[in-house]
Amino acid sequence: MQLPSILTPDFGLLFWMLLAFGIIFVLLWRYGFPIIIKMVEERKAYIDESLAKAREANEKLAHIQAESDAILREARDKQAAILREAMATKEAILSEAREKAQAEGHKILEEAKAQINAERENALNSLRGEVAGISVKVAEQLLLSQLQGPTAQEDYVERLLQQVEQEQA
Repeated sequence: MQLPSILTPDFGLLFWMLLAFGIIFVLLWRYGFPIIIKMVEERKAYIDESLAKAREANEKLAHIQAESDAILREARDKQAAILREAMATKEAILSEAREKAQAEGHKILEEAKAQINAERENALNSLRGEVAGISVKVAEQLLLSQLQGPTAQEDYVERLLQQVEQEQA
């Protein structure tokens, strides 16, 4: 049984096929493979660079995340401090207002007491003046009614002089 010639190549065909393969292989080795290897190396470098940049970006992102968390914490702390300060200021203002109100109330009360005392003194002085005026009028009326005559008046004056002399002695 004879196999077709394609399956059993003869020596000449095999030689030329090997020679063509060798020439193509050398040409590829000399000109094709370096370009392919260079392209693969460039691609590998590009991928490595991209991975390095991705790592760096992740690190920067993590750093930015930590920094933003720190800034947020600091902002919250400042906010809390400002709120505490505002509350302390509010309490101080309220306390000062209460103290001023109490002092003002005490001052008004003291002024009212002083005014009441002054008005009472004025009223007492006025009352004393009126009582003295009324007493003088009553005494005048009594004396006029008792001392109707000149002898009664002289006797009364002598009694008064004797009383003054006795008080001085």
